[in-house]
Amino acid sequence: MPFAAPIASTLFSRLLRPFSTAAPALSHTPESQSRNMSTQTATVAAGCFWGVEHLFRKHFGNGKGLLDAKVGYSGGQTNSPSYRAVCSGSTGHAEALQMTFDPSLVTYRQLLEFFYRMHDASTLNRQGPDVGTQYRSVIFTHGEEQQQIAESITDKVSKEWYKKPVSTDVVPAGQWWDAEEYHQLYLKHNPAGYECPAHFIRDFPPLSD
Repeated sequence: MPFAAPIASTLFSRLLRPFSTAAPALSHTPESQSRNMSTQTATVAAGCFWGVEHLFRKHFGNGKGLLDAKVGYSGGQTNSPSYRAVCSGSTGHAEALQMTFDPSLVTYRQLLEFFYRMHDASTLNRQGPDVGTQYRSVIFTHGEEQQQIAESITDKVSKEWYKKPVSTDVVPAGQWWDAEEYHQLYLKHNPAGYECPAHFIRDFPPLSD
């Protein structure tokens, strides 16, 4: 499915993503300070994790259900992977986002529908100019209920939005590794930083119930 917005030549700026700390230290957000006892966890991967975090915070932060979010690595076989190692493609890990949310304000289904709107689920191991298994599309599920919801939403997205199978894997969540501190809230600290051109909100119709 073609993108609804043009993809600029951003490979050069993508390659300039830093391998050492350069941004201000991670600051706590109001969302992370207001957790309650009924929170749930959602973990997804959709390409460069800077933009994934930025879009989810923008749309579900500030009292809309997202209590906390952190970027990291999941789905691979290497313990305590570094950003440089993940970028090499040798670890098997995907750049991912792990969210803590309040299900009374936003449902897991709503988060997944947004996940499918904000990236291109039709491209295998790629988002825009970012190519490699670390940029693959994945839903890492926490428990049987999430697995069932994710499989149902993925099937509907394939049939109703893309009209063909999507590349997204739906798999049980394994070990999570936090990314280096300078990656957290990266685009907040670096507003002119790299954003994948495949990360924008697509105007799909509502999915069927």
